[in-house]
Amino acid sequence: MENISDATKQFVDLRRHMWMAGVETELRRLIWQIAVTGKYISAKIHESNRKLAGFENIYGEEQLALDRSSDQILQSQLEYSGFVREYASEEQPDIIQIGDGDEQYSVTADPLDGSSLVDTNLAIGTIIGIYRGPLAQVGENDIVAAMYITYGPLITMVYSAGKGTHEFVLNREGEYVLSEENIILKDKGSIYSLGGLRKDWLPEHLEYIEFLETEGYKLRYSGGFVPDINQIMIKRGGVFTYPAVKGAEKGKLRLIFELKPMAFLIEQAGGRATNGTVDILKIKPESLDQRSPIYIGSKYEIEKAREFLSKKE
Repeated sequence: MENISDATKQFVDLRRHMWMAGVETELRRLIWQIAVTGKYISAKIHESNRKLAGFENIYGEEQLALDRSSDQILQSQLEYSGFVREYASEEQPDIIQIGDGDEQYSVTADPLDGSSLVDTNLAIGTIIGIYRGPLAQVGENDIVAAMYITYGPLITMVYSAGKGTHEFVLNREGEYVLSEENIILKDKGSIYSLGGLRKDWLPEHLEYIEFLETEGYKLRYSGGFVPDINQIMIKRGGVFTYPAVKGAEKGKLRLIFELKPMAFLIEQAGGRATNGTVDILKIKPESLDQRSPIYIGSKYEIEKAREFLSKKE
């Protein structure tokens, strides 16, 4: 699909863009429905009183009421889509059967990434992965689309259905309107986002970060995966990493809910994503809660990460 001119962008909404890009009909309708669901989650955020729900999720993390309600909104909307066979969420212990079992797609969600940032009024988001077939059989190339929605000063949605990565902004009429088409990262960026405590970093990771510091990279870290990846995407380069750390050698972020969708979006924008040795999209999940270290961003930074991580004995 050729780039749409700036003068035309204000007239191109999400549905028209996907149709022009040749996204297949059922996938197009599913992406649009999830994008609309983001508007309902945004409304719930705006009426939030910031209070905790008084529960823990399946990983022992304290849940905000917003976490639970966002998950419920997503699940409810997908039940009526007619295109989804299974739904899996960070807030649920098991895969949930949505359809009759012969539908094409399964959906994973981090319904409200960064929800602990709500009380400080920082940007948060929703992460979605769309897979072909049942989730228990997800392999290397089964993710067919991904998207994230950022709830900040603007509500934006970045999606890919394997035909580039594109950003839309929710306008005051309630339509997602094309903002940035075919986002392409520069081969080398200038910002880095660093998860984990420095005292817990492993030697080869510390050496990598010190290398970036000598090259003058600027630290940009919010504590939320969505806003940090969005910054790399919109600034056209850089690196986000949450590495293996002492006591958590498998990392913190979850492969199927967070890492594979973001890796798909970044790679469609010309970037890379690795656990340090293996591409994230090539890792076959062994469980719903599988975690992985992550280095994601521009080609240069990810290749340098591979160089430093390969020194590990």
